[in-house]
Amino acid sequence: MATALVQVETWPVGTAAAGIVRPAGVVATTGPVDESLPWASVTKVLTALATLVAVEEGTVGLEDQAGPPGASVRHLLAHASGLPFDGTVPAVAPGTRRIYSNTGFEVLAAVVADRAGMPFGDYLAGAVLEPLGMVRTALAGSPAAGASGPLIDLIALGRELLAPTLIAGETLAEATGVAFPDLAGILPGFGWQDPNDWGLGFEIRDHKRPHWTGSANSPATFGHFGRSGSFLWVDPEVRLACVSLADRDFGPWAATAWPRLSDAVLAEFGPGLPVG
Repeated sequence: MATALVQVETWPVGTAAAGIVRPAGVVATTGPVDESLPWASVTKVLTALATLVAVEEGTVGLEDQAGPPGASVRHLLAHASGLPFDGTVPAVAPGTRRIYSNTGFEVLAAVVADRAGMPFGDYLAGAVLEPLGMVRTALAGSPAAGASGPLIDLIALGRELLAPTLIAGETLAEATGVAFPDLAGILPGFGWQDPNDWGLGFEIRDHKRPHWTGSANSPATFGHFGRSGSFLWVDPEVRLACVSLADRDFGPWAATAWPRLSDAVLAEFGPGLPVG
């Protein structure tokens, strides 16, 4: 086990598993990597990736109208549609504020399902889960937060985001760059951020303070965390990803433990070390 991962054993949870991955494969893990745990909002990464596959296939377009009047698939992916956290009545006009929205991702999945002519869960399985060998991960419920699966599958997702095979590198680069720059908004669990930068389904670290990644993570770091005690981040500058699942909901323990772990991982495997 990597030295950095030892601290996971001290987390105030019943079960936790974490892993570190490079494009070439798994670097280290700790905990039960085959035990299925809820991913909560990390599910949005799956939904976003499936949507990007649909865009490349021509099933949907990023500029297609979707959601409230004036909003597009791009707005929904970037939490810029104006839809609230939950609910269908827009809170603001599209493109004017970053409002983290579960409803937005449910609308997004419905658009993909309608255009593909199949349930979104089936499209997700065929477009993402099966090609990546994530056969133990399933979507049961909302495409915003309803996935569960083992750490080994989350590691596979992290590796895909380091070296994409399902979408073109140019598509991933667009998705992990800032969409609708300079929008302010609340980052759940961490308060008001100005700007609150997001890409197309991926939260971008930029210079946010406070944040769930570490102070050593580059501003280009992207990923997501979930209320279930789950996270995935990818730091493209060091070609490294870190993932974790737990059986305790996000709270002050995670807001402290996750940045500490991230900094330890980068100190052990980050700048100045091989990045194969």
